[in-house]
Amino acid sequence: MKTLAIDIETYSSVSIQKCGVYAYSASPDFKVLLFGYAWDDGPIKVIDLAQGQKLPQDVLDALCDPRILKTAFNASFERTCLAAFLGLPMPAEQWSCTAVMARELGLPGSLEMVGEVIGLPEDKQKSKTGKALIRYFSIPCKATKVNGGRTRNLPQHDPERWALYVEYNRQDVEAERAIRKRLQKFSVIPSEQDLWIIDQHINDRGVGCDAVLAAHAVEIDQVVKARLLDAAKDLTGLENPKSATQLKSWIEETSGVAIDSLNKKAMGDVRASTASCDEVQEMLDIRQGLAKTSTEKYNAMLRTACPDGRIRGLTQFCGAARTGRWAGRLVQMQNLPQNKMPDKELDCARQLVRSGDLETLELLFDDTAGTLSQLIRTAFIPKPGCRFIVADFSAIEARVIAWLSGEAWRLDVFNTHGKIYEASAEQMFHLPPGSVKKGDPMRQKGKIAELALGYGGSVGALKSMGALEMGLHEKELKPLVNSWRAANPAITKFWWDTDAAVRRCITTRAPVDLPHGMRLRKQGPLLRLRLPNGRELSYVKPRLDEDDNITYEGTIQSSGGWGRIESYGPKFVENIVQATARDCLAEAMFRLEKAGFPIVFHVHDEVICEVPNGVSSAKELGDLMGEAIPWAAGLPLRADAYECEYYRKD
Repeated sequence: MKTLAIDIETYSSVSIQKCGVYAYSASPDFKVLLFGYAWDDGPIKVIDLAQGQKLPQDVLDALCDPRILKTAFNASFERTCLAAFLGLPMPAEQWSCTAVMARELGLPGSLEMVGEVIGLPEDKQKSKTGKALIRYFSIPCKATKVNGGRTRNLPQHDPERWALYVEYNRQDVEAERAIRKRLQKFSVIPSEQDLWIIDQHINDRGVGCDAVLAAHAVEIDQVVKARLLDAAKDLTGLENPKSATQLKSWIEETSGVAIDSLNKKAMGDVRASTASCDEVQEMLDIRQGLAKTSTEKYNAMLRTACPDGRIRGLTQFCGAARTGRWAGRLVQMQNLPQNKMPDKELDCARQLVRSGDLETLELLFDDTAGTLSQLIRTAFIPKPGCRFIVADFSAIEARVIAWLSGEAWRLDVFNTHGKIYEASAEQMFHLPPGSVKKGDPMRQKGKIAELALGYGGSVGALKSMGALEMGLHEKELKPLVNSWRAANPAITKFWWDTDAAVRRCITTRAPVDLPHGMRLRKQGPLLRLRLPNGRELSYVKPRLDEDDNITYEGTIQSSGGWGRIESYGPKFVENIVQATARDCLAEAMFRLEKAGFPIVFHVHDEVICEVPNGVSSAKELGDLMGEAIPWAAGLPLRADAYECEYYRKD
């Protein structure tokens, strides 16, 4: 197939970082400034649209021709921007994303970093001059006397810089093409391209936003925060009671207790040590209210909504490089607060906020900030004449690890009643089946063990998961770890079998088989781990270091930089399980879209479909999502579903 490599430079007064590409390209002042392209291995050309040049007819024809493959690094940007600029559809089926190719292979997500990591020659790498040029020509500038009060820099304002921008655009096409050629020898299963196309359809479709609710929530929060700040100033006499330094000194003077820190982890100790001082306790309550970020997501909704009221671009395909899972973008759907109040209360609170009735809201609900947090989900709404049907996998990771490891008692649980917390407690403490019920302290131990210990976690993992806050004692933690591992010998064995297999493959460079058709192999600088569905995870330049630890190169989550990462058997198992759970979700997405149930967004292992009223049912969607998967014979899947007039937890 003939290929057209594309890179564009654009202008918009809307921030792409804060608002996303859909709102960015919907701005009335949005423009494509430069259009760089190359046919196959041909010369690179740059069309200077900002200075009146026109796209050649063969390029315009190609953009609409399904027989020509369009490629770009972060193709969703080029595809969305060109559709907006030209007023033409840009079907995802005709595009390929080189950034996705890189992330599928465990490589960085930026054009510059990929070129460096794979060792492209300097003349094939992305130019490092781009950031300053983008700031100058592609975003608004501050009006000053020196620049004549203008708010935008045009080519004529600095012809030399503009010439550099043209060359920068040309070099980006060169870099994208070189990366694509280099990566093509590392095969990816065809279904991943099909899944990316579905992902693009979902992001193009977007989801409705209740802007009235979001705007009033922001206004109410501002009123409440202003009151709290005034109360804090009156109570403490401090000029800035939000200052940790000032507040720490005030607490010490008022209570007579020395305070090490006011960070989140230390607050329990601070409250306990100052329990006899009512003033300090009151101030800590106020500070907690001031710290709540209940409106940040409402603000994100308001600024990312497109002119038609829908928010688009909420997920990034293969955003998690280690597993291929989606990453949340813009509103960050993956960490939405839960709504725990009954449906009638939720609906009442929602109506009060939507009408801006703070007085009644405070009369009926004690915690205004907490109520606003619980209402965040409800700001996502279906279009008129539709409702949401929400379906999600039940305990998907626990089911997948039981299946992969062959932990028989867990598979029995998931093939019957599915109550893994209760069953885990019974298995760990040798209790009769069915003896542990909801509310039993033993169930709590089973729950915390299940949440913390599946991937090699020990005492530290239990603490991080909140075991001590749940009422467990320090002396109980290590025995709990031992009990869980003893109760799950097949999972524990799977950790260390995987560890040994990785070591063997790195050392011998020979393929090593794992259960359910999984296989480790070396391909050039990559360690590739085939999953049950045939997709492969990739680890860059793996090796055993001088201390015999397994390391590989990757994106370091804490910094976003590139470096060596240490790993071991249980961590690889975590990658395998989460990647397999992602592939189960992908199968469900294929089914739902094929059956005519449009997905408007998805969160973790949950999909939200926008379905016309009177069409289908929650049962049909749940059954469709929970169908057996051909490549996962014996995996006991179950999906639960419910209908709602706005997004919420059932």
